[in-house]
Amino acid sequence: MEKLNNVKHIVCVASGKGGVGKSTTAVNLALALQQKGLKVGLLDADIYGPSQPLMLGVKPGTRPKIIDKKYMEPIRAHGIESNSVGYLVDSNTAMAWRAPMIVGAFNQILKETLWSDLDYLIVDMPPGTGDIQLSLSQSVTVSGAVIVTTPQDVALLDARRGIEMFRKVNVPLLGVVENMGVHICSNCGHAEAIFGEGGGKQLSADYGIDVIGSLPLDLSIREHTDSGNPIVVAKPDGSVAQAYRALADKVVEKMALLSASATAGPRISITDD
Repeated sequence: MEKLNNVKHIVCVASGKGGVGKSTTAVNLALALQQKGLKVGLLDADIYGPSQPLMLGVKPGTRPKIIDKKYMEPIRAHGIESNSVGYLVDSNTAMAWRAPMIVGAFNQILKETLWSDLDYLIVDMPPGTGDIQLSLSQSVTVSGAVIVTTPQDVALLDARRGIEMFRKVNVPLLGVVENMGVHICSNCGHAEAIFGEGGGKQLSADYGIDVIGSLPLDLSIREHTDSGNPIVVAKPDGSVAQAYRALADKVVEKMALLSASATAGPRISITDD
């Protein structure tokens, strides 16, 4: 497996199914890491449904600059670098590609983007456990994966499949993010767990991995993401942005622990025998 030049850590943000807020989590995590003073890139690996150009507020029709007729210069937005198949095709184009074409396009975007010296490359994975996930794990050294789920039973079932897949390909699991956990009524302040509760804790108990983020079901997250101004940027002092920054802190903490364990040498024990 290769290691991308100039990229210290590649972190996948994945989910077992669509509709759990994976892409929203990925973009806000990337921006929260950037606000910590880190150099961050965001790779939109969802070939069928690229959404990061919209979420980052990149003007439709923007294309990466091509260097030496092969390499792509990443698009900068909100202080981070990004690339996506969404920059390369019209937004209304249906990506009716077979698996080999998908894998080829993904590897091209991954390896032929001229990322600068990055501390983190956040990869927004497509939902599920298919070709892109396997190709990424087999092509480059992935530092860790974050699994996004909602407390809903069907989402948790699919999240388990995602956890099992990353374990089989030896990608370290940084933790689970429980998204859309609690909704606070904007009129009366009543808190309600619309999609259920306790699912993240159950996954943690079953697989021995930590819940590293708990995010609310909040209308403002969707509104700001759809407008191309993610909430970490739009309302950096708000409670939701603070939740994403807490997630970023946990990711950095987990990566530091993994790096320390990987570089630690054997411990020599000296006795009188």
